[in-house]
Amino acid sequence: MAAVRKKKRYLLCIHNTGCEDLELRKLYEQIPDRRAAREAYVRVIDESGEDYLYPAANFAALRLPLDVQRALARRSRKRSAA
Repeated sequence: MAAVRKKKRYLLCIHNTGCEDLELRKLYEQIPDRRAAREAYVRVIDESGEDYLYPAANFAALRLPLDVQRALARRSRKRSAA
C-alpha cells in the first residue's frame, strides 16, 4: 500500500501587531490543530523549527503551485537535517 502524503499548507503573515516575533510578508508552514482553529488560532513553525500558536487573523492562507510546494519542502528538510 502506498504511503499517504499530507499536503503542507503555508500561511503568509499579513499582521504582526502584538506578535513582533512574526515577520510580515513571510511564509510560515501551518501545522493542523483543530482545537486551536476553534479558538481562532493557527499553529505555525517558526525559524527555530518549533511550533507556536498565533491569532489566525495574522495570516492569509495561500494556494501554492506544486513546484513551489516541493521547493519549500526540500528547504525545510535541509533545515531539519542540519
